[in-house]
Amino acid sequence: MQIATPYLLFLGDAPDDLAAKTARGILHWRSRNCLGQIRLAGCNADLGLPDMTIPEAAAAGVKSMVIGVANAGGVIPDHWTDTIVEALEAGLDVASGLHHRLADNPAIADAARRAGRSLFDVRHPRTNLTTGTGAKRPGKRLLTVGTDCSVGKMFASLAIEAEMQARGLKADFRATGQTGILIAGSGISVDAVVADFISGAAEMISPANDPDHWDIVEGQGSLFHPSFAGVSLGLLHGSQPDALVLCHEPTRRHMRGLPHAPLPDLGDCLAANLQAARLTNPAVRAIGVAVNTSRLDDTAARDCLARIADDLGLPATDPVRYGAGPLVDALEG
Repeated sequence: MQIATPYLLFLGDAPDDLAAKTARGILHWRSRNCLGQIRLAGCNADLGLPDMTIPEAAAAGVKSMVIGVANAGGVIPDHWTDTIVEALEAGLDVASGLHHRLADNPAIADAARRAGRSLFDVRHPRTNLTTGTGAKRPGKRLLTVGTDCSVGKMFASLAIEAEMQARGLKADFRATGQTGILIAGSGISVDAVVADFISGAAEMISPANDPDHWDIVEGQGSLFHPSFAGVSLGLLHGSQPDALVLCHEPTRRHMRGLPHAPLPDLGDCLAANLQAARLTNPAVRAIGVAVNTSRLDDTAARDCLARIADDLGLPATDPVRYGAGPLVDALEG
């Protein structure tokens, strides 16, 4: 799917800023694509963007309204429908990362048909996928992998892309989750892909390219998480990575959501990912560790990074807090 920019970010009646984390992620990484926000009565979230009505957004050149708020169950409440329909009738496409599909709402689907506009339910792939082949293809690819799920793989990938582009290198972020797709404007949400087609989906979003071009593929899950190891393995095989960056959150005491499952040793985790990746690229190498130090103060964060770098013999950085420079240095080295 390819979502047209610029965006109007829909915050609905979000009770707080945390509920608008999808919109905030889009604004953080693609501020140039965000022209305004639209809020309903009772909304307590504010991105600091201009508040716009639908007519104002259309007049300003907005192409898509993005549902940037999450709620329990990922539902589209009935009281959002009028605003979504108004956006479609004004000539905007509408994109959502919620579990419930825009296209399953009869009023929204009918408005889209009448207006000739597109609905993007980014959790649900729209393209016909094929199984992976493992055939070598030109171009280079970096994949972020994790000791656990939700440790910062998307943020690390985007930070690496930004650093590479700032250096004049050819690099593009390839999204594999709903928030990443809304940030990038394209991608495949692999958690909604049938298992047989995950590696094929990874091949599709990181196709043949120029020999000096890097696709920065957003990782998902962890080989060591009993719930999500399958999607991690499919990405390792399909993305055919030339480089891996291990992502880690150092304050975790167990796998997310599984108190009985301990976190893996970083060295063991990296070795397992490298071994799995060698199936489709025997030349894969680890270039560094991206550590989410957001819960540590500066002194503790720097001590943690130094310890990990010493233990693994690889550069370690928090790519959001301290920059992705060390990782890109290692990639170029």
